[in-house]
Amino acid sequence: MQQTEFFKCLSDQTRLDLLKIVLQKQKVCVCEFTEYLNLSQPKISRHLALLRNLSILLDQRQGQWVYYSIHPDLPVWAKDILKIVSEHRSDSLSVQMDCMSSISVHCE
Repeated sequence: MQQTEFFKCLSDQTRLDLLKIVLQKQKVCVCEFTEYLNLSQPKISRHLALLRNLSILLDQRQGQWVYYSIHPDLPVWAKDILKIVSEHRSDSLSVQMDCMSSISVHCE
């Protein structure tokens, strides 16, 4: 992965928010993303496809659900950047995730 592709991918707010959610929760289903970000499933899936195609995220199917996690083979420099990013969540995303943490999303 080239650094320019990585940073271009992070330059979109939706993709950045998706990564922040995965970094916090470790393994996330598409239905959870739609709840946290209040966006349509097709829009989220389009952004997830870009992250998956760059090998930033890894997808894993469990029954009818697809879960996303950080790709284990991500270069160390990219993991370091994502660690820094995860420490600086936006206020609006923090509030949404805190509110949603009490709501159970059933993807299983």
